[in-house]
Amino acid sequence: MTKIKKNFVIENLEVVDISTEGKAIAKHDGLVVFIEGAVPGDVVDVMVHRKKNNLAEGKVHKIIKFSDLRITPKCEHFGTCGGCKWQNLSYKSQLEFKQKYVYDAFTRIGKLTFPEITPIVGNADDYYYRNKLEFSFSNKKWLTNEQIASKEEIENKNALGFHIPGMFDKILDINNCYLQPEPSNSIRNAVRDYALKNKLSFFGIRDKVGLLRTLLIRTTSIGEIMVVVSVFEWQEKELFGLLDFIKESYPQITSLQYTHNNKGNDTFFGLDIKTYYGRDYILEEMEGLKFKISAKSFYQTNSEQAYNLYKITRDFAGLTGNELVYDLYTGTGTIANFIAKSAKQVIGIEYVEDSIKDAIENSKANNLTNTQFFAGDMKDVLNDNFILNYGKPDVIITDPPRAGMHEDVIKVILRVLPKKVVYVSCNPSTQARDLALMEAHYEIARVQPVDMFPQTAHVENVVLLEKKV
Repeated sequence: MTKIKKNFVIENLEVVDISTEGKAIAKHDGLVVFIEGAVPGDVVDVMVHRKKNNLAEGKVHKIIKFSDLRITPKCEHFGTCGGCKWQNLSYKSQLEFKQKYVYDAFTRIGKLTFPEITPIVGNADDYYYRNKLEFSFSNKKWLTNEQIASKEEIENKNALGFHIPGMFDKILDINNCYLQPEPSNSIRNAVRDYALKNKLSFFGIRDKVGLLRTLLIRTTSIGEIMVVVSVFEWQEKELFGLLDFIKESYPQITSLQYTHNNKGNDTFFGLDIKTYYGRDYILEEMEGLKFKISAKSFYQTNSEQAYNLYKITRDFAGLTGNELVYDLYTGTGTIANFIAKSAKQVIGIEYVEDSIKDAIENSKANNLTNTQFFAGDMKDVLNDNFILNYGKPDVIITDPPRAGMHEDVIKVILRVLPKKVVYVSCNPSTQARDLALMEAHYEIARVQPVDMFPQTAHVENVVLLEKKV
């Protein structure tokens, strides 16, 4: 094997695959090389910046031959912003590789027996599909190589945008983001311009100073808009001046809120979020059902594909109206409320208490009387006593976070042995691991990938498990 050290250039590597993190893959003399900035079919020279055992990581140093799958990225920030790593790959190819990811996870990780995977459900629009984005303020923006090389004094070092991957204290100042439809870009740029014009201070994460910390924008398919401004230092006059500007400039905003966050992280958990104008929530609609979304609520960030995902979930469950259904990791109860009219009763369990409050209100608002919701850690709530009190489920729907289900939760499912389990996952790798633990009692009847996040490597996957006879 060739001796390779840091900053060593490997020449003429043919890219043969792409990883679940979105990095391209090539092989060289027994070494697997993960490459940023390449797509399958490229032939590239790679600058290696990390090597361990038989794995190496690097960036494209030079493209020798361009792949037929490669396209020109739409966004000016591509390659610096870490949000859309697949913009240089055609959308048709993105879908093919996501389908392959599910297949590889099930065969290599789970070593599962499964039927042919149904073709992935692609997004109608491969841009402007997100309903939620959170931007960060910084008094030390990321400087481009051109800015650094110019050696000119940068007077304005404030930024409002996204974190540079791997750098907690550097923010890329965003001009236009193709992820969320208008008025998202307009609001963000107007807030930044107002802050600069009125000399409002931007947050400094290292020295813990500054007024403006984060800006959250949420939208729904029925045109409702939420804006939440988070501040680090409390300067009421300056903050309320900004909020008045937002309110007057964008009267279509449904919910304008603010919060004082002087914690060590940007999350809203544990914070008191106050309403400055409008409601303290926005509404999403699906098949005539309305869903309340608050600032802290989890809701699928792609409204159109969420609807497709929930229809697939309902179809897989095959409900007749007589079933007791457990909806694990229910969030704001979207799936639970969506399927409630097709079931006898639905019980939802979720860790975040605010989400459960929304789930209960969503049921009331939609006149659903056959739902119950419980807040707490899944492995602590879902136990034998809970099932004894509320009944043995006929169907379990589970939609866990990326880490998958806790082993204790799987053990409870295997003790209860419902007729069907519908497993919705945002991480086919951990899904495959969990399914392997259930394979002795269940067979995989259907597999349906759904693309929730175009321009990224992420893929959602729905699996129907049927109890073995």
